[in-house]
Amino acid sequence: MSQEHHLRLNPKKTIFYRFIAVIMRSLARLFFRPTVRGRENIPLTGPVLIAPIHRSNLDFAFTLFMTKRKVFFMAKDSLFHVPVLGTAMTQLGAFPVKRGNADREAMRSSEEVLNAGHALVLFPEGTRKHGRDVEPLHDGAMFIAARTGAIVVPVGISGTDRALPDGAKFPRPLKIHVVVGAPITPPEHDQRPSRSAIAKKTEELRRALEATYQASLTD
Repeated sequence: MSQEHHLRLNPKKTIFYRFIAVIMRSLARLFFRPTVRGRENIPLTGPVLIAPIHRSNLDFAFTLFMTKRKVFFMAKDSLFHVPVLGTAMTQLGAFPVKRGNADREAMRSSEEVLNAGHALVLFPEGTRKHGRDVEPLHDGAMFIAARTGAIVVPVGISGTDRALPDGAKFPRPLKIHVVVGAPITPPEHDQRPSRSAIAKKTEELRRALEATYQASLTD
């Protein structure tokens, strides 16, 4: 999609957004009875990068319970060319990332969202992982945070891997727990963040993400 599309990002919750959000929240409450601890750790204004654990395709749905803010997230560019679907996804807070050039395009789009003062959901593990341990993370989240000045909020989500495991077509009704951790400040730098500063903050995020995930497992 073009840069013009990106500039149409709208932090307001439109009637369409509210309608879809009500349906999603109602279904989630019915099937998963989610609990959320630490909502106050996500500020209601200013740029914030929300960094959840990623164990299931269901994880995105629970961003609706973490904060009152409208959050933005990435989706494949090709989906925005589908009639009706593209408009709907934009209304729900999605922005396009071109396939084949994902890293550069994702960074550009993410920085645009945060520089505009919005909330962005980004999974620092990259793809879905398995198990209770959090392995070393990609440094993209902290690099983007350094360039935009956004704080980073770790989020643990437990139960989604059992509710919708890999290969499952339909979710199972299981209780989901969400724990929102304390915000982490972006790497400090003068002009360009050093690799060592980003690596140090990425490891801080990994430890915080593991702590919130373990906390969600015991809720």
